[in-house]
Amino acid sequence: MISKRKVALGAATLVLVTSVSTFMISNAIQIPIKDKLIVSRKEYEALVDVYEKQSKAVALEEFIEENYIEKIDEKKLEDGQLKGMFEAIKDPYSVYMNKEEFKSFMEHTEGTFGGIGIVVKLGEDNLLTIEKTIEGGPSEKAGLKRGDKIVKVNEKEYKPSDYSNPMIMREEIVKAMRGEPGTTVKVTILRLDENKKEQYIEKEIKREKIRMNTVESQVLEDNIGYINISSFDEITADDFKKEIKKLKKQGIEGLVIDLRYNPGGILEICAEIADELMGEGTIVYTETRDKERKYIKSDSKKLGLPLAIVVNEESASASEILAAAIQDTKEGTIVGTKTFGKGIVQTVKPLSDGTGIKLTVSQYFTPNGRSIHKKGVEPDIVVKLPEDIEQIGPENLKEDTQLKKALEVVKSKIK
Repeated sequence: MISKRKVALGAATLVLVTSVSTFMISNAIQIPIKDKLIVSRKEYEALVDVYEKQSKAVALEEFIEENYIEKIDEKKLEDGQLKGMFEAIKDPYSVYMNKEEFKSFMEHTEGTFGGIGIVVKLGEDNLLTIEKTIEGGPSEKAGLKRGDKIVKVNEKEYKPSDYSNPMIMREEIVKAMRGEPGTTVKVTILRLDENKKEQYIEKEIKREKIRMNTVESQVLEDNIGYINISSFDEITADDFKKEIKKLKKQGIEGLVIDLRYNPGGILEICAEIADELMGEGTIVYTETRDKERKYIKSDSKKLGLPLAIVVNEESASASEILAAAIQDTKEGTIVGTKTFGKGIVQTVKPLSDGTGIKLTVSQYFTPNGRSIHKKGVEPDIVVKLPEDIEQIGPENLKEDTQLKKALEVVKSKIK
């Protein structure tokens, strides 16, 4: 019995032969012999190479399907082959996504997705820790709270020691918690009680449609505006502009932007925000392996207020682009600790069957030509947080040394 894959391989080879034949008919003298056509040795060897590579995969797939002890899901086997191709690159940011994964990924970039309504960060122990729960969201209803550490999702345990990079573990856990609204997910958390004793708590949480508010603002002491950006999705730039407009109406004299624990997002959205803050010049440029460059520039309009940006070791990708652009152009002061160091750009390509890929295609450089990949952005003023701090942000300004310093910097510029 001939498998569907073998039929597809034969069809693909036929297409290749036909394409080569068509090309040669229009570019060289052909020697037809009955129903055959003589092609050059080079083209023949190329076709044989393609057939041999694909036939090996088909033969192994058939062997598994016919001999493996359990029945095999052909689609999962095919997805596994494609995932393996991307895993062979050994780039954690280049992946093949099946239909469900690609749908979830696209929903996240759009700013709405099925999930449990939490904002997370990596704790000092590299366990994924809840930074806050969305008001009225599934996690808050289930009793999850700030400081809880997520150790299992649907019975799968996540240990930092199993990963070369804790950020990869973070992405896997976040992906596992997302899904179709109305479906449930089992989450096991580690919580310390009043006596600092460890408790493991299991929660069955029904996912809902979540609209992440990625931009929050308020006016702090001495008329200094504060904006927190948690990620850069498709609607972040519009929200940022609304918040800036609101703060200006309240008469702010300076601005602090908090990018701590911001893992990044869409490059163009980040650039749109940078354009609001800086004058005419280069925001960032990307470079491919063939040294082809693409520049993203800002116009002459800018905020024109004293500015400080707060970052830490989990400010990554688009966060670093924004911080580096402000730093290189002297439009503001960067305060905090060295950023994560993700200076590469991925392209997202949807495929016709609903699956998709994400592939690293270029590296980005700051306006001054700095590559920060695996290096990060060094702040202008290095400030560490106290080891025992439980909460950051305006609500804990007394202990949040990084934000406190950023406010001091802006105040000094106002004076």
